[in-house]
Amino acid sequence: MEGTHMATKLTQKALAALRAKHAEDPSAPVLTRTITKNGIKAASFDNQAASRLDRTFSVEVPTGKVSNQKHSGRCWEFSLLNTLRHKFATKYHVKDFELSENYLFFWDKIERANIFYRNVEQTARQPINDRLVQFLFDNPGEDGGQWAMAASLVQKYGVVPASVMPETYNTDNTSEFQEVLSRKLRKDGLKLRQLVMNGANEAELQSLEKSMLQEVYRMAAYSFGEPPTHFDLEYRDDEHQYHRTANLTPQQFYQDYFDTDLDDYVVVTNSPDKPFNQLYSLPDEDNIIGGKPIEFLNVDMGVLTDVAVQQLKSGETIWFGNDVLRQMDRKAGYLDAHLFESAKLFGINGHMTKAQRLLTGEGEVSHAMTLTGVDLVNETPTKWKVENSWGVENGDKGYFVMTQEWFDAYVYEVVVHKQFLAPEFQALLTEPARRLPAWDPLS
Repeated sequence: MEGTHMATKLTQKALAALRAKHAEDPSAPVLTRTITKNGIKAASFDNQAASRLDRTFSVEVPTGKVSNQKHSGRCWEFSLLNTLRHKFATKYHVKDFELSENYLFFWDKIERANIFYRNVEQTARQPINDRLVQFLFDNPGEDGGQWAMAASLVQKYGVVPASVMPETYNTDNTSEFQEVLSRKLRKDGLKLRQLVMNGANEAELQSLEKSMLQEVYRMAAYSFGEPPTHFDLEYRDDEHQYHRTANLTPQQFYQDYFDTDLDDYVVVTNSPDKPFNQLYSLPDEDNIIGGKPIEFLNVDMGVLTDVAVQQLKSGETIWFGNDVLRQMDRKAGYLDAHLFESAKLFGINGHMTKAQRLLTGEGEVSHAMTLTGVDLVNETPTKWKVENSWGVENGDKGYFVMTQEWFDAYVYEVVVHKQFLAPEFQALLTEPARRLPAWDPLS
């Protein structure tokens, strides 16, 4: 194209010049030996990180033993249930009480299959290579999710103790079930698309959907066990007092024992690739028809940080979405923006802004964890205490420590009570949400 300079074919002369220029680097031999022997991360690890990541926090919510999602993508459920069980533990004096992730996971599979069928029918006349249709068929049996999806499940189905519906092999290791379910849903989706194209009426479509959903229910029941409709709540508190309530439904248990109205909470987001002070929605990711919509209030990072600190000061832990695989030492439980200086190792400038990382796919919301503490110096956060769901073998008995720089760079969402938002931000929650495409970085 005229006026455009494009890369040209690499000639032998050009390749020889690359080799000659590299030979001028006096540090090349020693760095080559170091990096090839130890790998990029080990060679660029900052051994001074430990001094920045001591585990003392001026504000800390008492919590107990961490949970373990094992080989599954259910962090979004674990983190919400963590915030709920912390409240139960405080109110009823039961330190290590745990709620069943399996219970919510079962119903998520049923609900997500149901909404998949609806979405496939609504897009049936669009080409199969349409970007939204491709998104729907990409991985319909996936584990990942959003806070609002977990909240919708709790609001509709309630919760049960982990002892009532414990984990199974297939909830600890979800890849086999995910593979079979995704294949089934894709096949079902193609059949539904064809019926719509052939002019099937609503009754025919609903009849087929019903039989398809029954098959999904059977798959989930065989793999996870069938959820209880009633159960007896039994526990001993930290003073060894015995408690029992018979014949509770999961919905009754939530209503009677938890005083958290999930509609009072909002997902506060920092996504600088789009305008701030705006409410956004992701309707193509909703998991329950008629359930809680996936919405985000996008604000400056200073606002997000402030509301998170306020909620921790009030004694309540926080669900937060982040990109955990960046600058993380899993075994030590470190999250530090300068933990690995790989760009400096190679003598390049690797800096990208948060907005640039989101726009290019470098940044993503890959994980959800729970904020349980913060260290304030002159009311300014320096580091945070993080409850993960990777078991006690990682970090300090499962707890990670995160610097403020990492928080600024790789935290995208916190879920806080509306009361901590200033009036001007609360007012934004009543405005129509701007719809985001299914492939937005916040998805």
